[in-house]
Amino acid sequence: MTDITPQAQLQELRASIDNIDAALIHMLAERFRCTKAVGVLKATHGLPPADPAREQTQIARLRRLADDAHLDPDFAEKFLNFIIREVIRHHEMLAAEHNGASDKTTSA
Repeated sequence: MTDITPQAQLQELRASIDNIDAALIHMLAERFRCTKAVGVLKATHGLPPADPAREQTQIARLRRLADDAHLDPDFAEKFLNFIIREVIRHHEMLAAEHNGASDKTTSA
C-alpha cells in the first residue's frame, strides 16, 4: 500500500476547492439572472428596489441553514448581506433606467 504524499493530498484538496469555486460562480450568476428578472418586474410596476422584510426573512433562513451545515451563521449573514447590497444596487439602476425611459415616452 502506498501512502499519498502531503503534496499530492494538497493538490487533490485544491482541485476540489477549484471545482467548488467554479460551482459558486455559476450559482451566483444564476442567482443574479433571477434577481435581475425580479428587478425588471419591480421597475416595471413601480415597486421599491429593496424589500427589508424579505431580506430579514432570508437572513434568518440562511443563518439557520448555515448553523445546520456547521458554517458560522455570522459569516453566512455577512455573505448574504453583501449579495443583497449588490442586488439592490442593480434594482436601483433598473428602476432609474425604467423611470428614464418612461420620462422619455411621456414627454414625447
